Amino acid sequence: MHKFFSHIRAYLRWYVLLLLVISIVILALVISREDRQGILTFVMLDVGQGDALFIESPTGTQVLVDGGPNNNLMKEISHVLPWYDRHVDILIVTNPDRDHYEGFIPFLDKYNTDLVLEPGTTNPNPAYKVLEDKIAIKNIQKIIVSRGERIDLGGGAYLEILFPDRDISGLSPNDGSIVMRLVYGETSVLLQGDSTARMEEYLAGLEGEALKSTILKVGHHGSRTSTSEKYVTAVKPLWAIISSGKDNSYGHPHKETLDTLNRLKVLTYDTCNNGDIVFKSDRKNFVLKNKNPKPTEVGCKE
Repeated sequence: MHKFFSHIRAYLRWYVLLLLVISIVILALVISREDRQGILTFVMLDVGQGDALFIESPTGTQVLVDGGPNNNLMKEISHVLPWYDRHVDILIVTNPDRDHYEGFIPFLDKYNTDLVLEPGTTNPNPAYKVLEDKIAIKNIQKIIVSRGERIDLGGGAYLEILFPDRDISGLSPNDGSIVMRLVYGETSVLLQGDSTARMEEYLAGLEGEALKSTILKVGHHGSRTSTSEKYVTAVKPLWAIISSGKDNSYGHPHKETLDTLNRLKVLTYDTCNNGDIVFKSDRKNFVLKNKNPKPTEVGCKE
């Protein structure tokens, strides 16, 4: 034992130096990962039958749009956040249905956030009260969004709120879904929660060509109740992406939805067949990072 401690004392400075070198290497790896080189990341996470979207701006601002059902978000979050990152700047609940907010409950047990954005509709489900209580206990700022607001994400990226444009407390969760555009340079994503065809056509009449976006996040997991032809024609997306679970009981995505997208020649992919769907933007173009993406199938069958 005496020899052991003598050895440690004799070589202590070398051990300290080795520890310092290892620390510098780890720090360098962290910094290199954080160097985004002007790139915006947009990911549709594979959380099954629900929605969870991750945004990271060129300056590192992180946003989660919806938390998916159950604890599926916790299984996916490591795909977009490194182990040392326990903070997401903004959480957005596009509508208070369980498949959009439930994953935020376990998420907030392990991660911190500065701001929660909500549409203004409510849900009597006890799980929603659990989320609202958790937000209050953690003293997280909560804002009900409104049309015309612009959320600066840094580096020229921002979220533009298109709906709600009024008090929607009396609307159904789907009709009251937050609709917004993620904009970065010449690229954009239209995000709409579970917004229905009725609200889509209202926005198409209100916005017209201003709805045009590179990517359309398809409403309500590809249900026939969304994705009207008038709306998709106004958006003119290059890609449409759908979040739906394998062999889900709703038959999402529905044939009518895929027929509309195919008729308008929109490339359509879903999480069911492709897992996480990852896009990167350099301000001018989005690039789909999935290799050999598989086509979307009616009902998300195995």
